Formats: sequence, structure tokens, C-alpha cells
Amino acid sequence: MRFFRFLFKICFWFVVFTLALVLLFKFVPVPFTPLMAIRYFEDDSSKVLKHDWVSIDDISTNLQRAVICSEDQNFLKHAGFDYKAIEKAITSNQKGKRMRGGSTISQQTAKNVFLWPERSWVRKGFEAYFTFLIELCWSKQRILEVYLNSIEMGKGIYGAEAASKYWFKKSAKNLSQYEAAAIAAILPNPRKYIASPATAYIESRKAWIVKQMRYFGPLKFKEKDHGKR
Repeated sequence: MRFFRFLFKICFWFVVFTLALVLLFKFVPVPFTPLMAIRYFEDDSSKVLKHDWVSIDDISTNLQRAVICSEDQNFLKHAGFDYKAIEKAITSNQKGKRMRGGSTISQQTAKNVFLWPERSWVRKGFEAYFTFLIELCWSKQRILEVYLNSIEMGKGIYGAEAASKYWFKKSAKNLSQYEAAAIAAILPNPRKYIASPATAYIESRKAWIVKQMRYFGPLKFKEKDHGKR
């Protein structure tokens, strides 16, 4: 009986702590992430860590649309999980094709902000839990804002502002369509791919992303999203 009471207390305080953390980051910029710390200590040489938080209003809509079109075109429609994309990923992986993921922007945000990068079922379970929480507590606009300020966009480069200055020597709010597409194009492996000067592979991805952006049209958040920020 004591064991179950102890287990209940652990679960209770875990929920309280994590919910408080999610509510805090609904309003407060995320100063650093577990991935930033891990990368910093595992990398050798100069220990580069560039991260400049900016409001989503100071991030070009070109980049907002580029990452949605590249990473999660159903971002504005789903509630955190894109089951069709997950099904496609499972089918593709079972056929022995190149490994692909079905993670949404919400899932990637949950993983980057609250968890570690290891592939495991335990990590996936926590990822689902935090994805549910941020979809419950944050607006889509806030999720995208945190995502664009937290993800790795180059070796030691985190967030849109740092990436824009590093790759194109300009602020994130001034990125053109093709510059935004170049940054979005490297997201599958930002420590390997280079946004500028782009390789032939990245150039082809850029062209595809820009085409998707034109099909996607203007970025429209729901009115309630603006109120929840």
C-alpha cells in the first residue's frame, strides 16, 4: 500500500511540475533546451552556441510557411499528431525504404524543449505527453514561435534569428522566400547540410519547398490563437 501511495505521489508531482513548466513557457521565452546542453558538451573545438530569442512577429512569414511546408503541412489542422503521416512513415519503414519520421511540428517542439534526443519508446511516450500538454495549453502560433526559436538550424546554431544571421547575415524578419526555404531545407540534418552556399541537393529541396509555399498560400492562424498568446 505504501508503494502505491509513493507511486501516486510521484505521478501527481510529475504532472504538477510539467504542467507548471508548460504554462510558464506559454508566456516566457525558452532560455535553453536539453539538446543545446547536450550538443555543447559533446562537441569539441570552439563550443559554439548561438541562440537569440525573438517574437514570432520578428520572424519572416516566409520562414514560418517554409518550415510548415517542409516539416508538417497539416500543422494548422491537427491536434498534435498527424496519424496519416505516422501511418505512411511506418509503411515506408517496414518496406525497407529510407527511414522517415512522422513527427509533427508540435511533437518536435515537445521533444526539443522538454526532452532528450535519444530514440526510444520511453522518450516517445514522454513526447506524446508533452505534445498533448502544449496543444492543450498553447496556441498554434505559440507552438510555432517556440519551435522556430528552439530548433537546431546549424552546428551550434539554434533558432531563426541566430540561423538567419549565421547563414545570410540578416535578421529573421528580412528573409526572402528562397532564403527561408534554404534554412527549412537543412532541418532534417542541420549538422550535416549547409543552407548557404547550397549544394545541388539543398537547391532541389529549396525549389520544392518554395513550390509548396505557393500552393499553401498565406499563413492564417485562427482568431482564438491570437488571443491565447
